[in-house]
Amino acid sequence: MTKFKVLVVDDEPFICRSLSFVLRKDDYEVFEARNGEEALASIRENRPDLVFLDVMMPKINGFEVTQRVKGDPETAATKIILLTAKGQDADKKTGDEVGADDYMTKPFSPTRVLERAREILG
Repeated sequence: MTKFKVLVVDDEPFICRSLSFVLRKDDYEVFEARNGEEALASIRENRPDLVFLDVMMPKINGFEVTQRVKGDPETAATKIILLTAKGQDADKKTGDEVGADDYMTKPFSPTRVLERAREILG
């Protein structure tokens, strides 16, 4: 069985480490990025199946990263779950508009992250 590749993108080191830890424990191949530029480079290089992507980041925010990934035929199939501390409907609407596959509001449990990964990746 091929391992699924997951990219975790967050400028908060603790969140990045904790999500990566729980995903690796469940046997996903995990990559990390700390900002939107690193995320785009990692997506092009590693071709993850799923990206957990923070919305509020330096350089390029999560909405912009999502829009670029979904707008590129080579990466458009990449599944993206946006992570944010803001649960406003306007943010969810923007996430939908740029093509996000799902949206999780912080704080969230590592168990919930695994559940979503399994649901999306099958």
